[in-house]
Amino acid sequence: MPDPSAATPRRRLSKQKRHAQLLEVARELIRDMGTDEFTLGRLAERAGVTKPLVYDHFGDRSGVLAELYREFEAHQREMLGVALDDAGPELPAVAGVVAGAYIDCCLAEGRELADVVAALAGSPTLSRLRQEAEDAYLAMCREALEPLAGPIDAAGLHVIIGAGDALARGALSGRISSARAHGALTRVITAIATEDRRDTTQAAS
Repeated sequence: MPDPSAATPRRRLSKQKRHAQLLEVARELIRDMGTDEFTLGRLAERAGVTKPLVYDHFGDRSGVLAELYREFEAHQREMLGVALDDAGPELPAVAGVVAGAYIDCCLAEGRELADVVAALAGSPTLSRLRQEAEDAYLAMCREALEPLAGPIDAAGLHVIIGAGDALARGALSGRISSARAHGALTRVITAIATEDRRDTTQAAS
């Protein structure tokens, strides 16, 4: 008869599943104590694995934070893609979907994302990641908006990111409601999408 007091052997995970588990535990740690107290040693302890295993997956602390940032950006693009699939073929509807996906994803990530970005501030890795992520996200926005509004200036597209970040911070802090953040960003996106068309119309007249 087996000894009921014997410890259950720890189940081995594939490298991919272990990687995902470590990222989830890292997110929990940052949620609980912020990035200032986050170390790979604490990550290993909370996950019940050895420190060498954590170093093998991420290299160093910045590697974990960069992976969390990549995960957020991928989720943001996924949310936008799903929302656009259900959007109507009118500019106000698409602008509202783009705004809603941006604000909702930032709110879903909460303060953990802000902590991760702050911890990586000044890092060449973060600068490169942010540029790649913004380019991919704005390409999706352009693809969704231009068939309804015509060509959109690249500078205008970058305003969507700046306005979205500012409104999301306001909603996270409770200074404004998520509904007002959605509405304000929808108006910004609509204005950007129609600006060149207005200028063309005025020039023709």
